[in-house]
Amino acid sequence: MKKILLATVATIAFAAPCFAAEPDKTVGQAPPSGASSFYLTQDTATMKCQVVNAQPAAGGNWKVVGTAHPTHASAETALAADKTCIK
Repeated sequence: MKKILLATVATIAFAAPCFAAEPDKTVGQAPPSGASSFYLTQDTATMKCQVVNAQPAAGGNWKVVGTAHPTHASAETALAADKTCIK
């Protein structure tokens, strides 16, 4: 009886990870290098904003407002909704 119980527990222990669900996509990681991202940037001198497809260099007159957007349309929506940008 103990052998059957031990064999059953061992079988379940090794088979259980096979049934684990894997997430469809990773969360909180940068997009792959081939993926394009769009950024809402603000000129620190004039406070005007624009959408660009490359992150501005550090130390320049432009700063990133918010986070990277996967599409140009979502970046434009963020631009329209942002209160710090001069239109």
